[in-house]
Amino acid sequence: MAPSSAGTPPELPPRPPAAAPNELPPLDDAPALPPRAQPDDAPPPPPPPTRTTTKLPHTRIGAAWFGIWAGVLVVILLIIFIAQNTASVRINFLWMNGQFPVALALLIAGVAGAIVAMAVAAARILQLRRMVSRRQS
Repeated sequence: MAPSSAGTPPELPPRPPAAAPNELPPLDDAPALPPRAQPDDAPPPPPPPTRTTTKLPHTRIGAAWFGIWAGVLVVILLIIFIAQNTASVRINFLWMNGQFPVALALLIAGVAGAIVAMAVAAARILQLRRMVSRRQS
């Protein structure tokens, strides 16, 4: 075909419709395959395997790991707290007085509170152990 004198491109023959990306073009020459024959007494195919989720039991080692990582996190947060609270504060308690960093004063108060809580918990544990031993004898 020769280009037209007006400068328009030559006409192209029409294209066949494009197939979808996942489709193959039809094969006119290929014979159709018959469906696979299965005997009437054949058992149905087994169902696909399913995943069963089983929970792992809680162990002492797992609890220890959890405690270790919780402790590491607390220490990291404590270091950040101490680094951010370095200003000094005047403290008076009974006959004692002094000037301490805020972080140190709060840390001492927290440790003292934890000691009191552990003492109460230990007393309760001893009380329960005595009750159990009296019932067993």
